[in-house]
Amino acid sequence: MKRTPILSVLSATVLAAVFGAAQAAPVTYTIDPTHTFVTFEAKHFGTSTNRGRFDKKSGSVTLDKEAKTGKADITIEMGSINSGTTAFDGHLKGKDFFNAEAHPKATFVGDQFKFDGDKVTEVAGKLTLLGKTQPVTLKASNFNCYQNPMLKREVCGGDFETTVKRSEYGMTYGLPGIPDDIKLVIQVEAVKQ
Repeated sequence: MKRTPILSVLSATVLAAVFGAAQAAPVTYTIDPTHTFVTFEAKHFGTSTNRGRFDKKSGSVTLDKEAKTGKADITIEMGSINSGTTAFDGHLKGKDFFNAEAHPKATFVGDQFKFDGDKVTEVAGKLTLLGKTQPVTLKASNFNCYQNPMLKREVCGGDFETTVKRSEYGMTYGLPGIPDDIKLVIQVEAVKQ
């Protein structure tokens, strides 16, 4: 009879340890702006491809690899657009396209993550651009986590892409000569906090 309380305490301790191990805590990563780029591609009257990127972005990603869940919260400063041509940048920042003065930021909030093992394969959420919010699904490739030798911290990242219809955000200038479908490519790395 004296062993029953000891066995109960031991069983409870083992169960608590197993239960605690099964519930790994979510980990938050902060976007590394020097290894994160948001770029777009648009055909120009069915010939060449215009490309540009946004140089200022910030945000965080929270991953729970055990639960296979996550959340991404990314902000892009529209005035930081860089096509490599000053005059074109000015047009893109204006009312015909991104209207950066009235809508200085775009945001992506992703809360539906798909995994293959420990690798993220897809992130679905909502993109807000020009004051309008639409669902977007980003397909992932090259997702990986590694121990950064300089930062001495874990870094996770990959390449993500999707295609959006710019008219859904009210950006109709130049249609149909400049296509409605715009490819977004997001190269991202984020540092464990």
